[in-house]
Amino acid sequence: MPNLKVEFPGSNGMLAARLDTPEAGMPRAYALFAHCFTCHKDVLATRHISTELTNHGLAVLRFDFSGLGNSEGDFANTNFSSNIADLKAAAAWLQAQYGAPQLLIGHSLGGAAVLAAAADIPGCRAVVTIAAPADPAHVTKHLSAPDVDRITVDGEAEVSLSGRPFRIKRQFLEDIESHRLHDKIAQLGRALLVCHAPADNTVGIENAAEIFAAAKHPKSFLSLDTADHLLRGNKDAIYAGKVIAAWAERYVAGE
Repeated sequence: MPNLKVEFPGSNGMLAARLDTPEAGMPRAYALFAHCFTCHKDVLATRHISTELTNHGLAVLRFDFSGLGNSEGDFANTNFSSNIADLKAAAAWLQAQYGAPQLLIGHSLGGAAVLAAAADIPGCRAVVTIAAPADPAHVTKHLSAPDVDRITVDGEAEVSLSGRPFRIKRQFLEDIESHRLHDKIAQLGRALLVCHAPADNTVGIENAAEIFAAAKHPKSFLSLDTADHLLRGNKDAIYAGKVIAAWAERYVAGE
């Protein structure tokens, strides 16, 4: 089936996912897609990129992190560590049911998560980040100082992110501050493609430079030109998907 709904256990309950497969024939390899912060598996960019990968013979598992989309769990009880755990759970399920993901793709904070998890995912041969922060704690920049104060003092607070209300607990801030990616990136041991838009005003281009500088070869950089952080333009998302698919052919099985 070109698009199959599946679910499997994650860090805070069952995770909802979709497995996109090529229209004809067996997949050459499997990829795993981690969506952006507070997003879900069915956002436009994720769907377009997955479509381009399936057009190149790859199957893509895209899932909702705990507490988001159709997955179980309370977002307030999640954090960057639980995102990494969800990612590993998705990779383990994919390996058990179909085949180990050879390609990991992460958008925004999902990009930071794949960088953190890649070394612990057997079979991973290549990693792609899209508009990813070099430091996961970058997401706290989107919280106002009064919000951070309320979370710190009261233990939790409701905040607005991308125009939607979310409850953030103190444990989220403490957890994300505890993660540093530089050593993970330096010891990645996989091919890396860093995709970023120069005018990204959510996660600045300097983050891409920091990730790229920390990584060892083979590494590549893709400029997303005038795209916004979420790749909301159809042409931007499709372009990113086409280039990612072409780049991955060198590194995944069946090339």
